[in-house]
Amino acid sequence: MRAWEDLLTYRDLERTRSAGVRSEILESWCRSLELGIDALADFAPLDHADERLTQAREENAALRSAARLPFAKIGALLSEADALLILTDAKGMILDQIGDCRTQDAAQAIHLIQGCAWDEAMIGTNGIGTALRTGQPVVVHGSEHFCQGIKGWTCAAAPIRDPFDQRVLGAVDLSGPPGIFRPHNVALVAAVAREIEVALAERQEMERVRLLEAFLDTGASRSKTDGVVILDRIGRVIYHRQSPARRGCDLALGRQLIALSDAMSDGDIAKALPPPLRASGVNRLMLDGAFSGAALILPSNPRAALSAAPVAPTAPVRIAPRAGTEEEALLMIGTAPKYLEAMDLARRAAAAGAPVLIQGETGAGKELFARLVHAGSGRKSGAPFVTVNCGAISVDLFGSELFGHVAGAFTGAARDGKPGKFELADGGVLCLDEIGEMPLELQPYLLRVLEQRAIYRVGCAKRRPVDVQLVAMTNRDLGLEVETGRFRRDLFYRIGTVTIDVPPLRERGCDIPVLATHFNQRVAARLGRPPLTLDDAVMEQLLAYRWPGNVRELRNLFERLHLMSVDGQVTLEDLPRNMQTLPEPPAVPAKAVIEPDPVSLTDMECQAIRRALVSEAGNMTRVAAALGISRPTLYRKLKLYGIRRTYE
Repeated sequence: MRAWEDLLTYRDLERTRSAGVRSEILESWCRSLELGIDALADFAPLDHADERLTQAREENAALRSAARLPFAKIGALLSEADALLILTDAKGMILDQIGDCRTQDAAQAIHLIQGCAWDEAMIGTNGIGTALRTGQPVVVHGSEHFCQGIKGWTCAAAPIRDPFDQRVLGAVDLSGPPGIFRPHNVALVAAVAREIEVALAERQEMERVRLLEAFLDTGASRSKTDGVVILDRIGRVIYHRQSPARRGCDLALGRQLIALSDAMSDGDIAKALPPPLRASGVNRLMLDGAFSGAALILPSNPRAALSAAPVAPTAPVRIAPRAGTEEEALLMIGTAPKYLEAMDLARRAAAAGAPVLIQGETGAGKELFARLVHAGSGRKSGAPFVTVNCGAISVDLFGSELFGHVAGAFTGAARDGKPGKFELADGGVLCLDEIGEMPLELQPYLLRVLEQRAIYRVGCAKRRPVDVQLVAMTNRDLGLEVETGRFRRDLFYRIGTVTIDVPPLRERGCDIPVLATHFNQRVAARLGRPPLTLDDAVMEQLLAYRWPGNVRELRNLFERLHLMSVDGQVTLEDLPRNMQTLPEPPAVPAKAVIEPDPVSLTDMECQAIRRALVSEAGNMTRVAAALGISRPTLYRKLKLYGIRRTYE
């Protein structure tokens, strides 16, 4: 209480912190001050309207239904316990409450009643509002409340999260006089919240199955190669099967693709789709006579998809050439969500000056991201960007290349000594390419440099401070290298403060036409001739090809086409032989049984998991990523459906 009085009087945060107030309570007090909450208020503002409560209950019907059984079980135990059990929505409005009658009468005095909002913006620090604000279970006891009039109460609250996308839907709160306080109250409300979430998950799974069945009942015209996306009532992706033309577009399960509503027609839904997506068919889905979602048909013809859904014009990111070099400016071109997310992460890592680990397949463009980190590092103009290929240096010369040496340090050493790459990169960025090739015996020295921010030349005990932002690149799975003992665990964690995964070109299907146009025009400009004209079949082939060499392979393809073309027209026969035939689908094992067309969501999930296991060669991390789910969820579904992890 004294700490609260001091904070209101002196507004001295450090003084209040030293009084021993819990950090979560102190942070909430500060938010309450910033919100202008009246600390002397005796009760929550009463903005009670039956219409508002009715509307909130209708909008949260699923939440109230899921809470009914847990509340019924616990409510019987609260009749003589001086406590109330409360359910709120995401805005803190009380939807339902049960419990002791005398406590309910006392709650009337502070407006702890149905229809009243108890978020922090209304009444400051309290169990309901603080749990919703932080997204964590919390106890607010007695004088820890911000407003004077509710300091005679104790409350424990826990947020309720949507099992599908983890957004906060509401909160469960246990409130009463200080005498009911027990440390385990928060465990009780957290258990109730989890039980509600389990009930919500079961309801959502049932709704997913019913939506799929409703879609199948529509008899929508589609081919087996068309993509299918099913959205729930608010526009979240609950199922998708992508066509080849849509690889690389972000249709992760749980992502809200559009803000879907009952008032939208089929045409409105089609117009609201993100630019990379254009549906050849849209079906509104009804359950029990009520609008409950929509199904989208994505055309399987890559050219048709391309013409129907032009890639959104996104300006390429230009990276200026390094000072003192004659290189051209570099362009980062892409609209795929994974690529844009990686670029955003690189910019933020650059601003923070943190070590960066860039992972990606050969030819995916890892050095572009390293250059983006350098360009956005905020260091002085002309700061050096030094690269070292760890796979091209012999073990004997590795230490000398990185840390430098003094005269006579070893046979063949430079007469006057030589600075290493760390010294040359001082004040800028040092890029270690193929970091996984670094000899194991030299890795401790790199770790020491990163921790001490200083180097010692070979043959010299003089400490030389360096200010370098390290960017490491690899096409290996460094996590696997650590597990097999080929890379130090402590160094892995040190260089991977920020890890950027550069998506391969096959996961950026919507970027292929833009990149193809760019390389076509760039080579044409260099050779002083018009850009090549590609047949429709060629573009289809480029979209269907797997691109093992990634962007580098696509660039080299246009170098070759310009040299080989005679009339400026590119046909399928002009492509390299390995690109002239459509890729065969993964071979079905001889012992496998050809699966029938799925008739339910469960069947489709089983097939999707089995196909992902085959296409990703059993790599569980890549399988989970391809399916848009976490590894624990993948393992749970394998057990649920009885699918063996082997893929042979």
